[in-house]
Amino acid sequence: MPEGDTVFQAAHRLRQALAGEVVTGFDLRVPAFATVDLRGDVVHDVIPRGKHLLHHIGDHTLHTHLKMEGLWHVYQPGEHWRRPAWKARAIVSTQHWVTVGFELGLVEVFPSHEDEERFGWLGPDLLGPDWDEERAIHNLEADGREIHVALLDQRNLAGLGNEYVNELCFIRGVLPTRPTVEVDLPGAVRLGYRLINANRDRRNRVTTGDTRPGRKTWVYSRDGQRCLRCGTRIQRGKLGADPTALRDTYWCPHCQT
Repeated sequence: MPEGDTVFQAAHRLRQALAGEVVTGFDLRVPAFATVDLRGDVVHDVIPRGKHLLHHIGDHTLHTHLKMEGLWHVYQPGEHWRRPAWKARAIVSTQHWVTVGFELGLVEVFPSHEDEERFGWLGPDLLGPDWDEERAIHNLEADGREIHVALLDQRNLAGLGNEYVNELCFIRGVLPTRPTVEVDLPGAVRLGYRLINANRDRRNRVTTGDTRPGRKTWVYSRDGQRCLRCGTRIQRGKLGADPTALRDTYWCPHCQT
């Protein structure tokens, strides 16, 4: 799944290209919405909501989710696409730009007045205007599951993906499996806010402060390698809210308890 900063950056690029422009081309390559045509409408904004991207076009919202492989590109008319055309799922064009969503995990259109109804379940967005630290902490306090599972649940707070959650657990010195009720939640929430905002505008995400290859993360995707802090080999496992939602977990057996 994408992290919230990835979606934030995608929304920024799309907003710069599309906001205030009239749609001249609109092509959704998914059966349920293939006949929707918003040509002639104005793109009011493109905003992130946690890990969700919302194009506000005329009176409608184009909602997309990157899932595992999705991404949006911005091209000038006639410019060669850097991905195969058959992987395109959504194309929104104006006089000056062509924006293409490749391998999007979700594409749908609905009236914009339904936004709050459809996304009101999300917790406070770490990168959004609705960020509310106290509400996020309260949500987590009511979650009796493992801290890794609770932090990934977008109903508690929106924007953290698997990389940030694994890194958060390491920096806070807690195993991914530690019950949420045993964790210093204010400290974890504040650190999560600082980490994701520090990377909000970075091209390459860094959680260690070290941009050298192989040293950008403490534990994420470093299973079998030495801990950058103590030298113990990083372990890897799986954890999730249920068997269909398992995510890779990484931890240092010495630094995390």
